[in-house]
Amino acid sequence: MSGPSFLQSTHSRWPVKASLSLLILLAVLAVLSLPWARHWYNLQELDSAVRHPPALVPVVPAERLGGALPREPALADRIARFPSSWLGHDDLGRSLFYRLLPGFLLSCLIGLSAAVMAVAFGATWGAVAGLLGGRVDLVMMRIVDVLYGLPYILMVILLKIALTRPLSDCFGGHTRIADLVVLMVAIGGVSWLTMARVIRGQVLSLKTQPFVDAARAAGAGPLRILRRHLLPNLTAPVIVYATLAVPQAILQESFLSFLGIGVQAPVPSLGRLAADGVHAVNTFVGYWWLIVFPCGTLVITLVALNLLGDALRDRFDPRSRLGAVV
Repeated sequence: MSGPSFLQSTHSRWPVKASLSLLILLAVLAVLSLPWARHWYNLQELDSAVRHPPALVPVVPAERLGGALPREPALADRIARFPSSWLGHDDLGRSLFYRLLPGFLLSCLIGLSAAVMAVAFGATWGAVAGLLGGRVDLVMMRIVDVLYGLPYILMVILLKIALTRPLSDCFGGHTRIADLVVLMVAIGGVSWLTMARVIRGQVLSLKTQPFVDAARAAGAGPLRILRRHLLPNLTAPVIVYATLAVPQAILQESFLSFLGIGVQAPVPSLGRLAADGVHAVNTFVGYWWLIVFPCGTLVITLVALNLLGDALRDRFDPRSRLGAVV
């Protein structure tokens, strides 16, 4: 039995390692390019780079880039011109390389922030409902059912309408920052429902265990039972759901940006770039790079994060490990 199980575990690891390596490579490139990408993500070159295909030779003169360049002309030329045309240019002559990398970071940031909010609020809601039980549990879970029945896009639109103006005033009129914060809150505000149900089910199962009865007999209150006895046993499902919630939130951000109610132009994100690429593809001329690279990056990101979530689930779930051994 040890031979097949070892081969199975070995073969199941390499996709995780390969996808995570690609994800880490993208993250490192995106972080290293930020000093220049934040100046050039919206730099338009309407003369020589309009929908220019990918090329190793740059098509935008270095002097057009400006900003963030070193003072040495030779070094500035190498830094600015070297990768600018690797992924081609869009319909405004903007470098897809300097739009894709910050767009990848922005999508990951939105997905991670929304997942953290969803996990924190959903775990708290489900734990309180399961621990208190009775009418409190009934009312809290009926609220979850009502929210489940509402259309997802409608809830996002209502949250954007309600929060955009107050947040813009808080950020001194910076609407782009307000839009991003509203998008994070909107995605996180509708993604906690599943987490609440999962944690409630876990708490209902743990409540019947002897160690909880012993703690209750010793005089421990509900909050002490939750903090000292239930939360340590909820760590595994929370971690697993968090890793699976991040790609779900990234996909939701991409979907909303694709529909035009997510990240607003000219700020790049994977969904925003994919939407721009779809508009650039037609039956006469195919600007394939405008949709292949954003969608390919989105696929790599989602696959890597889902494989990571599956690996963590197998790591923390005893039943998965038992099935692998058998």
